[in-house]
Amino acid sequence: MAPLTIAVASGKGGTGKTSIAANLVLALDSADYIDCDVETPNGHLFLDPEIRERSAVTQPLPRIDPELCVLCGACAEACEFNALAMSRRKVLLFAELCHSCGVCTSLCRVPGAITEVDREIGSVESGLIRRGAQTTGFVQGSLNLGETATVAVIKAAKQQRDPERTVVLDAPAGTACPMVETLHGADYCLLVTEPTPFGLNDLELAVGVARRLGVPCGLVLNRCDIGDRAVADYCEAQDIPILMEIPFDRSLAEAYAQGRPWIDLDPTWGERFQTLFQRIRQELQP
Repeated sequence: MAPLTIAVASGKGGTGKTSIAANLVLALDSADYIDCDVETPNGHLFLDPEIRERSAVTQPLPRIDPELCVLCGACAEACEFNALAMSRRKVLLFAELCHSCGVCTSLCRVPGAITEVDREIGSVESGLIRRGAQTTGFVQGSLNLGETATVAVIKAAKQQRDPERTVVLDAPAGTACPMVETLHGADYCLLVTEPTPFGLNDLELAVGVARRLGVPCGLVLNRCDIGDRAVADYCEAQDIPILMEIPFDRSLAEAYAQGRPWIDLDPTWGERFQTLFQRIRQELQP
C-alpha cells in the first residue's frame, strides 16, 4: 500500500490532538512521527524518542554596510513587512519582522551595500522510537525563544520525512499559518475536537481551512460522552465522517498525566487506532 501523510489537527488547544497522533503512529507497523507544533513541541513526552541528530534552522537576514549605503530608502520602501526603516543616519533593521524574502537585496542600487547572513531561528531533531521489535522514526521542530518564523521551522521538519513510509504530522492548534503549512501537501486531515460550543466553533474554522486547501478530512470526537450533539449534527450536515469516538475516561486522563500512550493500557486501544487508520484509507478510496 502507498504511504500516507496524515495531519492531525484541531481548531483549538486541549482537544487531545497530540495524544491521538502519538497513539496512531505507535499503533502502525511502518510509520513515522513529525511534531510540527514547533512553538511547544510535546510529542516526545509520550513517545520517548532516542534523539540522534540535531540541525539548525536558519534564515537569511539582510546586513547593511553603512560605508556603502547611500540612504536612498529604496529598501525600506519596498519592504512589505516593515522590517526596514529609515533614519537620518542609517537604515534600521527589525530582525523579528524580516521574512527573508530578499527584495531589499535585489532592489539595492549600490552593489554590496546589502548582503545576507544566516541567522539561527530554530532547530530540527530526529531520532528513533524503539518499542520491542518496532522502530518508529521521530522528528521534532523547535522554534527558538523570541522568534516568530514558525513556518520556516515546520517546513524544515517536514523535509526530514521518509517518502517511503506513512507519516503522522502533529499540527499546531488553531487555524493560522503554522496549521496551514502543516496541512499543505497532506493526504488527509484528521481533526480532533470535543462536543462543546468552543469545540464546534473552532472545528468549523478548521474544516474551512482543510477544504480551502483541498485536503479531505474526518473527525475524532474526544470526550464524546460530555456536552451535546451539536458537533455530531454539524458533521452530519457537512458530510464529515466521525471516524473514532473516545469517552471521557479517568484511566485515559491518568495515562496522559503520566506521559503513557493509551495503547499501553489495553491492547484493544491499539486495535482501535489500527481501525482508525484503515477507515482513513477507505475515505481516500475513489
